[in-house]
Amino acid sequence: MADSNEESRRNPAAVEEAREPFPEESGEPRRQARTYSKQHPGAKWILLLVLAAIVVGGILIWRYYAARETTDDAQVDAHIAQISARVGGTVIAVHADDNQSVKTGQVLVNLDPKDYQVAVAKARADRADALAGQRAAQTAVPIAHTSTSSTLDMARADLGSARKGVMAAEARRREAEANNTKAEQDLERFRQLVAKDEVSRQQYDSAVASEEAARATLDAARAAVASAQSHVTQAEAQVRGAESAPQQVAMTEARAGAAGANAQKYQATVEQAQLNLDYTTIRAPGNGIVSKRNVEPGQTVQSGQPLMSIVNLDDIWVTANYKETQLERMKVGQRASIHVDAYNRDYQGHVDSIGGGTGARFSLLPPENATGNYVKVVQRVPVKIVFELGQEFSGLRPGMSVVTTVMVK
Repeated sequence: MADSNEESRRNPAAVEEAREPFPEESGEPRRQARTYSKQHPGAKWILLLVLAAIVVGGILIWRYYAARETTDDAQVDAHIAQISARVGGTVIAVHADDNQSVKTGQVLVNLDPKDYQVAVAKARADRADALAGQRAAQTAVPIAHTSTSSTLDMARADLGSARKGVMAAEARRREAEANNTKAEQDLERFRQLVAKDEVSRQQYDSAVASEEAARATLDAARAAVASAQSHVTQAEAQVRGAESAPQQVAMTEARAGAAGANAQKYQATVEQAQLNLDYTTIRAPGNGIVSKRNVEPGQTVQSGQPLMSIVNLDDIWVTANYKETQLERMKVGQRASIHVDAYNRDYQGHVDSIGGGTGARFSLLPPENATGNYVKVVQRVPVKIVFELGQEFSGLRPGMSVVTTVMVK
């Protein structure tokens, strides 16, 4: 310690130099920083502006994407009509080719109509025959009314006459019975008188003859009564038969109705045959462009066989498959932007509807999740977006890829 004190007294400058701190301890960087800031006074403001721009840009970007839902899994869609034959036949002419524009009602294909023309002629002949039968059956109805009514009247008149005949026969029978009784009594008296020889044998024989004649007359009267009663029975049967006239008329009317139904059946046959004949001319159901033509002249086609397709470009829309996590704020009517990759052009539209199920649910082989190895996959739901009116989209075709952006705020 004494040596160090002595050294300090001998060389005070060296001691001071030894006591001087290192540059790092002396605040040199601070001095340099203060020197740089003095030399560049706007640097800190530039730094602050850069930080502020980054913050504002981040906020703007977040707000921009928070108000939009975008997907590139989207395509243009349209109505595609499958043109098929309604009847079978041989193709004799094809009037449309692939990518050709057609109008509503334009003839596309002609089938050989000869067989169907013959069917129409036969159906019309059958209808004419059925109509003739219907007219005959309808004519028989009033005739049946008149004839059955007159038959009933005649039967009732015959019944009355027969009953009167019975009454007359009964009267004649009673008269014959009275005459027979008188003849028997006279014969008995003459028998007693002839036994006493008070009358002649001739008178007795005359009484016997009178009694036998009276008995015969009585038998004839009784037979006449029975015959008259059988006439009454027959007349009553005729009346009962004539009283069934309403049923007979109903039967005639039923036959007329059946004839009318038969005529209507053949009328329907004629109409069906005419329709089949009309179906031999295949026409375009609407405006569009022909695609997938697979028919040629001379080819034999069957009913229901597809011949070509027509794409209707008058009504097109976009089917956008959004993730299920993007649908929380999506609603029908919200504005949408449609960017078409083919033309690098944007179109305006709006959300028309949201699908009733995910695309996987309507696929040919829906996924089966009822297994032990389940992996959760974000599903996509089809959203229909329609174009706003007043835009030119004649160049759009179904299947084109687009990018859709829906304004959800």
